[in-house]
Amino acid sequence: MTGYRLNPIGWVRSPLKDIADAPHQGRPAGVEAEILMEEKVLQGLHGIRAGDKLFVMCWFHMADRETLRVHPRGDSAIPKRGVFATRSPDRPNPIGLSLVDVLAVEGPILKVRGLDAVDGTPVVDLKPYVRCLDH
Repeated sequence: MTGYRLNPIGWVRSPLKDIADAPHQGRPAGVEAEILMEEKVLQGLHGIRAGDKLFVMCWFHMADRETLRVHPRGDSAIPKRGVFATRSPDRPNPIGLSLVDVLAVEGPILKVRGLDAVDGTPVVDLKPYVRCLDH
């Protein structure tokens, strides 16, 4: 396999300190967090405002990359499925995807609601939610 290098564009600052604390889905849980952006990418935030919705892609650095089948939502009463049929953080390339509400943009700090990543998680990309495309 060919390897690819991802460079974090920011880091999550969250009240969630352990993966056991993380909700199965961030948006319904309403967790408020911050993304501390790297200085070299700050110009990329131009145009993002409070009230916007963004997709945040994180690298779930504590995930098990060998896992290929899981019980959805960790519920052992549900038969196991392949990770690609679930939103499990445990997967070969543990890229997390969260739709968040932007609460504020304060210099290098992006304040958001709905992020399910734990404190210290690397952020690898941000993309705008476009209602006519993503709904």
